[in-house]
Amino acid sequence: MRIATLNCNGIRSAHRKGFYQWLEQQDVDVICLQETKAQIAQLEPALREPPGWHTWFVDAVKPGYSGVAIFSRHAPDKVRCGLGWEDFDQEGRYVQLDFGRLSIASLYLPSGSSSEARQLAKFDFLDRYMPELKALRAEGREYILCGDWNIAHKPIDLKNWRGNQKNSGFLPEERAWLDELFGQVGFVDAFREINSEAEQYTWWSNRGQAWAKNVGWRIDYQIITPGLAPRVMGASIYKDERFSDHAPLLLDYRGTLAEIAAADSLS
Repeated sequence: MRIATLNCNGIRSAHRKGFYQWLEQQDVDVICLQETKAQIAQLEPALREPPGWHTWFVDAVKPGYSGVAIFSRHAPDKVRCGLGWEDFDQEGRYVQLDFGRLSIASLYLPSGSSSEARQLAKFDFLDRYMPELKALRAEGREYILCGDWNIAHKPIDLKNWRGNQKNSGFLPEERAWLDELFGQVGFVDAFREINSEAEQYTWWSNRGQAWAKNVGWRIDYQIITPGLAPRVMGASIYKDERFSDHAPLLLDYRGTLAEIAAADSLS
Protein backbone atom coordinates (compact mmCIF):
# COMPACT_ATOMS: atom_id res chain seq x y z
CA MET A 1 0.00 0.00 0.00
CA ARG A 2 1.43 3.35 -1.04
CA ILE A 3 0.08 6.54 0.52
CA ALA A 4 1.15 10.01 -0.62
CA THR A 5 0.58 13.48 0.78
CA LEU A 6 1.20 16.91 -0.71
CA ASN A 7 0.41 20.49 0.17
CA CYS A 8 -0.21 21.53 -3.42
CA ASN A 9 -0.39 25.30 -2.73
CA GLY A 10 -3.27 25.59 -5.16
CA ILE A 11 -4.49 22.54 -7.04
CA ARG A 12 -4.83 24.44 -10.32
CA SER A 13 -1.28 25.74 -9.95
CA ALA A 14 0.00 22.22 -9.22
CA HIS A 15 -1.87 20.95 -12.27
CA ARG A 16 -0.15 23.52 -14.49
CA LYS A 17 3.19 22.31 -13.15
CA GLY A 18 2.48 18.68 -14.07
CA PHE A 19 1.08 17.25 -10.83
CA TYR A 20 -1.70 15.21 -12.41
CA GLN A 21 0.63 13.76 -15.05
CA TRP A 22 3.06 12.76 -12.29
CA LEU A 23 0.28 11.21 -10.21
CA GLU A 24 -0.80 8.95 -13.06
CA GLN A 25 2.73 7.53 -13.19
CA GLN A 26 2.75 6.65 -9.47
CA ASP A 27 1.53 3.36 -8.05
CA VAL A 28 -0.35 5.22 -5.32
CA ASP A 29 -3.45 3.90 -3.55
CA VAL A 30 -4.40 7.15 -1.80
CA ILE A 31 -3.09 10.71 -2.05
CA CYS A 32 -3.98 13.36 0.50
CA LEU A 33 -3.88 17.00 -0.62
CA GLN A 34 -3.83 20.21 1.38
CA GLU A 35 -4.22 23.86 0.47
CA THR A 36 -6.23 23.13 -2.66
CA LYS A 37 -7.33 26.79 -2.74
CA ALA A 38 -10.33 26.00 -4.93
CA GLN A 39 -14.08 25.68 -4.78
CA ILE A 40 -14.98 22.28 -6.20
CA ALA A 41 -17.85 23.71 -8.27
CA GLN A 42 -15.35 25.88 -10.12
CA LEU A 43 -12.86 23.11 -10.89
CA GLU A 44 -12.86 21.61 -14.35
CA PRO A 45 -13.95 17.92 -14.38
CA ALA A 46 -10.46 16.63 -15.22
CA LEU A 47 -9.16 18.13 -11.96
CA ARG A 48 -12.23 17.37 -9.89
CA GLU A 49 -12.70 13.76 -10.98
CA PRO A 50 -9.59 12.42 -12.73
CA PRO A 51 -10.16 9.00 -14.34
CA GLY A 52 -9.65 6.04 -12.04
CA TRP A 53 -9.95 7.99 -8.80
CA HIS A 54 -12.61 8.45 -6.17
CA THR A 55 -12.25 12.06 -4.97
CA TRP A 56 -13.46 14.06 -1.98
CA PHE A 57 -12.90 17.79 -1.51
CA VAL A 58 -13.54 19.85 1.61
CA ASP A 59 -13.32 23.49 0.62
CA ALA A 60 -12.91 26.61 2.70
CA VAL A 61 -15.81 29.04 2.70
CA LYS A 62 -13.35 31.77 1.77
CA PRO A 63 -12.45 31.43 -1.95
CA GLY A 64 -8.82 30.72 -2.80
CA TYR A 65 -7.96 29.69 0.74
CA SER A 66 -6.97 26.46 2.48
CA GLY A 67 -9.01 23.37 1.53
CA VAL A 68 -8.19 19.66 1.62
CA ALA A 69 -8.89 16.65 -0.59
CA ILE A 70 -8.30 12.92 -0.84
CA PHE A 71 -8.01 10.92 -4.08
CA SER A 72 -8.37 7.15 -3.63
CA ARG A 73 -8.18 4.20 -6.01
CA HIS A 74 -10.50 2.34 -3.63
CA ALA A 75 -14.04 3.21 -2.57
CA PRO A 76 -14.20 3.78 1.21
CA ASP A 77 -16.81 2.50 3.61
CA LYS A 78 -17.32 5.93 5.12
CA VAL A 79 -16.23 9.55 4.67
CA ARG A 80 -15.85 12.17 7.40
CA CYS A 81 -15.67 15.82 6.39
CA GLY A 82 -14.43 18.23 9.03
CA LEU A 83 -13.68 17.88 12.74
CA GLY A 84 -17.00 19.20 13.99
CA TRP A 85 -15.62 22.63 14.87
CA GLU A 86 -17.50 25.27 12.93
CA ASP A 87 -14.72 27.86 12.91
CA PHE A 88 -11.97 25.59 11.59
CA ASP A 89 -14.29 23.48 9.44
CA GLN A 90 -15.16 26.66 7.54
CA GLU A 91 -11.47 26.79 6.62
CA GLY A 92 -11.52 23.31 5.03
CA ARG A 93 -8.92 21.52 7.11
CA TYR A 94 -9.91 17.85 7.45
CA VAL A 95 -11.30 14.94 5.45
CA GLN A 96 -11.10 11.24 6.40
CA LEU A 97 -11.78 7.99 4.57
CA ASP A 98 -12.53 4.75 6.44
CA PHE A 99 -11.63 1.36 4.98
CA GLY A 100 -12.54 -1.44 7.35
CA ARG A 101 -10.31 -0.99 10.40
CA LEU A 102 -8.11 1.59 8.65
CA SER A 103 -8.70 5.34 8.43
CA ILE A 104 -6.70 7.71 6.21
CA ALA A 105 -7.07 11.46 6.69
CA SER A 106 -5.87 14.64 5.01
CA LEU A 107 -5.16 17.39 7.55
CA TYR A 108 -4.08 20.99 7.04
CA LEU A 109 -3.08 22.35 10.42
CA PRO A 110 -3.18 26.16 10.68
CA SER A 111 -0.03 28.18 10.18
CA GLY A 112 0.77 30.88 12.68
CA SER A 113 3.39 32.69 10.62
CA SER A 114 1.21 35.46 9.20
CA SER A 115 0.21 37.17 12.46
CA GLU A 116 -0.04 36.84 16.22
CA ALA A 117 -3.78 36.26 15.84
CA ARG A 118 -3.19 33.28 13.56
CA GLN A 119 -0.60 31.86 15.95
CA LEU A 120 -3.21 32.05 18.72
CA ALA A 121 -5.65 30.29 16.38
CA LYS A 122 -3.03 27.61 15.78
CA PHE A 123 -2.57 27.08 19.52
CA ASP A 124 -6.36 26.89 19.87
CA PHE A 125 -6.46 24.20 17.18
CA LEU A 126 -3.71 22.22 18.91
CA ASP A 127 -5.49 22.46 22.26
CA ARG A 128 -8.70 21.12 20.76
CA TYR A 129 -7.08 18.51 18.55
CA MET A 130 -5.05 16.69 21.23
CA PRO A 131 -8.16 15.27 23.00
CA GLU A 132 -9.44 14.19 19.58
CA LEU A 133 -6.17 12.38 18.89
CA LYS A 134 -6.29 10.66 22.26
CA ALA A 135 -9.81 9.52 21.46
CA LEU A 136 -8.62 8.09 18.14
CA ARG A 137 -5.98 6.06 19.94
CA ALA A 138 -8.66 4.64 22.22
CA GLU A 139 -10.78 3.45 19.27
CA GLY A 140 -8.55 0.51 18.41
CA ARG A 141 -8.54 1.47 14.72
CA GLU A 142 -5.46 2.12 12.64
CA TYR A 143 -4.95 5.71 11.46
CA ILE A 144 -2.73 7.37 8.88
CA LEU A 145 -2.99 11.13 9.45
CA CYS A 146 -1.41 12.75 6.41
CA GLY A 147 -0.77 16.37 5.87
CA ASP A 148 0.91 19.67 6.47
CA TRP A 149 1.18 19.90 10.25
CA ASN A 150 3.12 23.20 10.07
CA ILE A 151 5.52 22.12 12.85
CA ALA A 152 9.08 20.87 12.55
CA HIS A 153 9.63 18.50 15.45
CA LYS A 154 13.37 18.43 16.12
CA PRO A 155 16.50 20.37 15.08
CA ILE A 156 17.20 17.70 12.46
CA ASP A 157 13.91 18.64 10.78
CA LEU A 158 14.90 22.10 9.56
CA LYS A 159 18.07 23.69 8.25
CA ASN A 160 18.41 26.77 10.46
CA TRP A 161 16.95 25.52 13.71
CA ARG A 162 18.90 27.88 16.00
CA GLY A 163 17.56 30.96 14.26
CA ASN A 164 13.97 29.68 14.14
CA GLN A 165 13.33 28.89 17.80
CA LYS A 166 11.13 31.97 18.16
CA ASN A 167 9.34 31.50 14.85
CA SER A 168 6.02 29.80 14.19
CA GLY A 169 6.56 26.19 13.22
CA PHE A 170 9.45 25.63 15.63
CA LEU A 171 8.21 27.24 18.83
CA PRO A 172 8.92 25.31 22.05
CA GLU A 173 5.18 24.95 22.71
CA GLU A 174 4.56 23.48 19.25
CA ARG A 175 7.43 21.03 19.55
CA ALA A 176 6.29 20.00 23.04
CA TRP A 177 2.87 19.27 21.54
CA LEU A 178 4.48 16.84 19.09
CA ASP A 179 6.57 15.39 21.92
CA GLU A 180 3.32 14.51 23.69
CA LEU A 181 1.73 13.13 20.51
CA PHE A 182 4.70 10.86 19.76
CA GLY A 183 5.36 10.09 23.41
CA GLN A 184 2.51 9.79 25.87
CA VAL A 185 -0.26 9.51 23.27
CA GLY A 186 1.66 6.95 21.24
CA PHE A 187 1.36 8.06 17.62
CA VAL A 188 4.34 7.41 15.33
CA ASP A 189 6.16 9.60 12.79
CA ALA A 190 6.15 7.06 9.95
CA PHE A 191 8.96 8.70 7.97
CA ARG A 192 11.34 8.57 10.92
CA GLU A 193 10.63 4.88 11.43
CA ILE A 194 13.00 4.14 8.59
CA ASN A 195 14.82 7.38 7.78
CA SER A 196 16.87 9.09 10.48
CA GLU A 197 18.96 11.20 8.11
CA ALA A 198 19.34 14.98 8.24
CA GLU A 199 18.28 17.38 5.48
CA GLN A 200 15.06 15.49 4.73
CA TYR A 201 12.78 18.43 4.01
CA THR A 202 9.31 18.78 2.52
CA TRP A 203 8.91 22.57 2.35
CA TRP A 204 11.14 25.41 1.21
CA SER A 205 10.50 29.14 1.44
CA ASN A 206 10.19 31.02 -1.83
CA ARG A 207 12.73 33.51 -0.49
CA GLY A 208 16.50 33.54 -0.73
CA GLN A 209 17.05 30.54 -3.02
CA ALA A 210 15.92 28.20 -0.26
CA TRP A 211 15.10 25.43 -2.74
CA ALA A 212 18.41 25.69 -4.58
CA LYS A 213 20.33 25.70 -1.30
CA ASN A 214 18.08 23.07 0.32
CA VAL A 215 17.26 25.37 3.23
CA GLY A 216 14.06 23.59 4.15
CA TRP A 217 11.72 22.30 6.83
CA ARG A 218 10.13 18.89 7.34
CA ILE A 219 6.57 19.86 8.24
CA ASP A 220 4.60 17.33 6.16
CA TYR A 221 3.96 14.02 7.88
CA GLN A 222 2.23 10.70 7.83
CA ILE A 223 1.48 10.23 11.50
CA ILE A 224 0.30 6.70 12.25
CA THR A 225 -0.99 4.50 15.02
CA PRO A 226 1.74 2.21 16.41
CA GLY A 227 0.14 -0.93 14.99
CA LEU A 228 1.13 0.27 11.53
CA ALA A 229 4.75 1.02 12.43
CA PRO A 230 6.00 -2.52 11.65
CA ARG A 231 4.41 -2.22 8.22
CA VAL A 232 6.43 0.86 7.15
CA MET A 233 8.84 -0.38 4.52
CA GLY A 234 9.67 2.62 2.34
CA ALA A 235 9.69 6.40 2.51
CA SER A 236 10.59 9.01 -0.06
CA ILE A 237 10.33 12.74 -0.70
CA TYR A 238 9.87 13.44 -4.41
CA LYS A 239 11.98 16.36 -5.60
CA ASP A 240 12.66 15.66 -9.28
CA GLU A 241 9.85 18.03 -10.24
CA ARG A 242 8.28 20.96 -8.37
CA PHE A 243 4.51 21.17 -8.18
CA SER A 244 4.42 23.43 -5.10
CA ASP A 245 6.61 24.97 -2.41
CA HIS A 246 6.11 21.56 -0.72
CA ALA A 247 7.26 18.19 -2.05
CA PRO A 248 5.19 14.98 -2.15
CA LEU A 249 5.87 12.60 0.74
CA LEU A 250 5.31 8.93 -0.11
CA LEU A 251 5.18 6.01 2.32
CA ASP A 252 5.01 2.32 1.48
CA TYR A 253 3.30 -0.05 3.93
CA ARG A 254 3.65 -3.82 3.88
CA GLY A 255 0.42 -5.41 2.67
CA THR A 256 -2.36 -4.21 0.40
CA LEU A 257 -4.90 -1.64 1.50
CA ALA A 258 -7.54 -4.38 1.67
CA GLU A 259 -5.28 -6.58 3.81
CA ILE A 260 -4.46 -3.76 6.22
CA ALA A 261 -8.10 -2.68 6.41
CA ALA A 262 -9.10 -6.22 7.36
CA ALA A 263 -6.26 -6.86 9.83
CA ASP A 264 -6.84 -6.98 13.57
CA SER A 265 -5.60 -3.82 15.27
CA LEU A 266 -2.09 -4.11 16.70
CA SER A 267 -2.08 -0.70 18.40
